[in-house]
Amino acid sequence: MEPSVLLLLALLVGFVLLLVRGYPKARGHLPPGPRPLPLLGNLLQMDRGGFLNSFRRIREKYGDVFTVHLGPRPVVMLYGTEAIREALVDQAEAFSGRGTIAVVRPVFRDYGVIFSNGEHWKALRRFSLATMRDFGMGKRSVEERIQEEAQCLVEEFRKSQGAPLDPTFLFQCITANIICSIVFGERFDYKDRQFLRLLELIYQTFSLTSSFSSQVFEFFAGFLKYFPGTHRQICRNLQEILNYIGQSVEKHRATLDPSNPRDFIDTYLLRMEKEKSNQHTEFHHQNLVISVLSLFFAGTETSSTTLRYGFLLMLKYPHVAEKVQKEIDQVIGSHRLPTLDDRTKMPYTDAVIYEIQRFSDLIPIGVPHKVTKDTFFRGYLLPKNTEVYPILSSALHDPQYFEQPDTFNPDHFLDANGALKKNEAFMPFSIGKRICLGEGIARNELFLFFTTILQNFSLSSPMAPKDIDLSPKESGFGKVPQTYQICFLAR
Repeated sequence: MEPSVLLLLALLVGFVLLLVRGYPKARGHLPPGPRPLPLLGNLLQMDRGGFLNSFRRIREKYGDVFTVHLGPRPVVMLYGTEAIREALVDQAEAFSGRGTIAVVRPVFRDYGVIFSNGEHWKALRRFSLATMRDFGMGKRSVEERIQEEAQCLVEEFRKSQGAPLDPTFLFQCITANIICSIVFGERFDYKDRQFLRLLELIYQTFSLTSSFSSQVFEFFAGFLKYFPGTHRQICRNLQEILNYIGQSVEKHRATLDPSNPRDFIDTYLLRMEKEKSNQHTEFHHQNLVISVLSLFFAGTETSSTTLRYGFLLMLKYPHVAEKVQKEIDQVIGSHRLPTLDDRTKMPYTDAVIYEIQRFSDLIPIGVPHKVTKDTFFRGYLLPKNTEVYPILSSALHDPQYFEQPDTFNPDHFLDANGALKKNEAFMPFSIGKRICLGEGIARNELFLFFTTILQNFSLSSPMAPKDIDLSPKESGFGKVPQTYQICFLAR
């Protein structure tokens, strides 16, 4: 036999073994779904529009709970508000496991507060919530930090003198500095070269993780990880951020004052020292650096991307921005800083921010879950460790809860009297035991940054509103808006 044929056969056999290894055959009684091909799974049911478009089409045939095979592994999809709530709230403990995102798994593995599981995760989450609360989350001190950062942003916008600019970088700066002040105990100047590099890495990684190639990688990670591709760039980026975090941890260790912890890292180091004799403790170096990476990445990119979408929407719908400014003028005026206490008197502004979050649909397929035990759900048996995708986009665009789900309309969150109303389908931070750790700080940031900018500036675009494109540049794990130019004109 020719050597080239033997090589091809060896590669094919290797491909089969790599795909099969680590994926035991599903047991139990999974929900229905399209018939998978051996090894390829439901690859042929996926289109260039990505996971979300594909899942929408499959749901039309199989209903709100269905199974899709990503390569050889089955994943259960939860579609619509009711299905997601039944799982993540009504059976919260059973669905509280964390699944994997293949392109970031080599870095995060099962460490840190986002990707850990079981008792390790519960201990890390309790610690992280308590520590972030101690250093400002939910207290007035974080409000003051956001107000100060908002004023720094106002000064930067004033320097532009109304010239068109891309706001991506500045929105990243302000959200990153809030989480940096809590985690690292410092904020950075907007011209700090190290800071700029970290922000570039975060932006690029979020975009790459949301790309079509990363979704293909989710099917065949066991095989494709041996070849060049987007996944390698993602790992390089995350490793560079981890190197910076490691250096920061060592600086904290060298200057640690046990009687006066300065931030999240100091508090964690003290806990590590306290538990150093416990061989099974989750408070070790690896969990520290990965937790800091998780908080820094999520705390920077999600809020900054929401702001980018928000102001793009304000350019597209200038009458909405004008109504917000009218409410700002009535409640706050022009001579004092917006405060969190103003929120209860500003239902229209709050409704606009909610609608920005709903419409921008930032994490459309949700962060993967898995069941922690054999679980009965809607007549099906999901074996322990079955992965589950709560399709958050399907709740945020649920026609049973939103009259015009595909239209930007703040009235979705206002009652007949103009008061803010709650909506069961509003879950941009997810719901249940794995709800976003930083929900409180993100809500505070969005309100204070949004109102401070519109208090001080009117908006204009080099492009007519009708020509503004709201379609995302990338749509996969996350949605990344198109880059755009905006003019901030002093009021």
